[in-house]
Amino acid sequence: MTALVLGPHLRHVSAHTATIWVETDGPCEVRVVNAEHGLDAAARTFTAHGHHYGLVEIDGLDAGARIPYAVVLDEETVWPEPGDGFPPSQIRTLDPEGELRISFGSCRRSPGTPEEFGHDALAAFAHRLRAGGADVAWPDILLMVGDQVYADELSDDMREFIRSRRGPDEPPVDEAADFEDYTHLYKLAWLRDPAVRWLLSTVPTFTIFDDHDIRDDWNTSYAWREEMWSQPWWKARITGGIGSYWVYQHLGNMSPRDRASDPLYKAVLDASGDAGPILDEFAEQADKEPASTRWSYAHDWGGTRLIVVDSRCSRLLTADRRGMLDDEEFRWLDEQCQGGMDHLLIASSLPYLLPRAIHHAEAWNEAVAGGAWGRRGAALGEKIRQAADLEHWAAFERSFREVAGDVVAVGQGDRGPAPASISFLSGDIHYSYLARVVAPEARSEITQIVCSPLRNPLIGKFRWANKIVCSRAAAAPFRVLSMLAKVPAPPLRWRMTDGPWFDNAIATVTLSGRECDVRWETPRDATTLGEMGRASITP
Repeated sequence: MTALVLGPHLRHVSAHTATIWVETDGPCEVRVVNAEHGLDAAARTFTAHGHHYGLVEIDGLDAGARIPYAVVLDEETVWPEPGDGFPPSQIRTLDPEGELRISFGSCRRSPGTPEEFGHDALAAFAHRLRAGGADVAWPDILLMVGDQVYADELSDDMREFIRSRRGPDEPPVDEAADFEDYTHLYKLAWLRDPAVRWLLSTVPTFTIFDDHDIRDDWNTSYAWREEMWSQPWWKARITGGIGSYWVYQHLGNMSPRDRASDPLYKAVLDASGDAGPILDEFAEQADKEPASTRWSYAHDWGGTRLIVVDSRCSRLLTADRRGMLDDEEFRWLDEQCQGGMDHLLIASSLPYLLPRAIHHAEAWNEAVAGGAWGRRGAALGEKIRQAADLEHWAAFERSFREVAGDVVAVGQGDRGPAPASISFLSGDIHYSYLARVVAPEARSEITQIVCSPLRNPLIGKFRWANKIVCSRAAAAPFRVLSMLAKVPAPPLRWRMTDGPWFDNAIATVTLSGRECDVRWETPRDATTLGEMGRASITP
């Protein structure tokens, strides 16, 4: 009998389509069924590095449908599991005429104990949905904006798995090494907690990676890339990380139309045997030639456009050029930033609008590392950049300006009717806040909404240091420092109006007509959430 290894996950949905992702322990046919609703969709698995995966695409659904489903592998029902105590998993399509609720967060350590990482906001969120019944407002979308797994900060369970495969001193020490290690990371993150497993089976989920999905400071700079590729173990690590991301995360972000036109997906489906070598070749090229693939994506849901931007793998980092995105990716982003919608959401794992002190510090550091204070200053600047993780949008000054130009053009109505709101959704920095753009003036409310972490809070001196830099008074000295490196003033002015909050959290953005609001919640215990903050984005 073929068994379910991981999943099922409800991934991309629209008003009339849905995708179910699974990992199985052998090649098989995967069916998603509900006889009462006439649902019976099937797909064969494909194989990569000895693991087996299936995506079942379902079409012809009603908008706003709620259809319980079962998963059948080679005529054996494997989901739902009997006696698991959770409500039936449902296929949940979108209703373009209704309000849209997007819950999001980032940076989740799992497994772990409350003493290590606090209570899990994602698990508590699942328990609230499980117990709340009709009185609880369900999200239409769950968006996870980075660090879904930690390949370089391992749990004891992951260390034990690695010890079963190689010696403790074999590099990379205490880190994931290859595709096989990554498969176990994903299993630990998404299988161990029954509540999270159920949540992913019944709420449509979209993702984008951040550095810890691959390695801390991933693609910080050209020097960082040169150093990593000089390591003999890096090729297996980067190909395993990117290849597994494509399988476990990216495939489900794509619409059925996008998958149908994706040459890699066709190649792995058509492979006569194990498609691992095909996946490895793709992953190596994706790392070495960022313009060869696109991890960013955009979906229109009713009056809302969600643009999810890859701000890690698509970076342009050469000896003489530096950009948050490669040229082709920027052209794509520019095309997606248009008016005519009620709301424009731009998700990036890294906050676009940081606390202003950090913004100025990163802009200063980029200039110094680029030679503004001479060769010795550049060497010191690179060391500081890598030691202090100074590699957000502010550390790519030209890229920051280009995105500002796009957003202001949309917000002022230069690209069609201005949306009511333009909001950046981000994580990464392990605290949550709302920042509002105050200049230049625009017809749209332009904001940065940050929710981080789901489960990995800052502690001790790191928390106090970030509380200090979030204060208004902290910005001026760092702006002076950046001026000494001849960094021009930012093209936007913004201020933090809510937060910062440093607890584990999940946020929900609600969009209804031309109205937009956001609510942050934090786990009070393993199964309960309490409100941490709330704000209206639109007047």
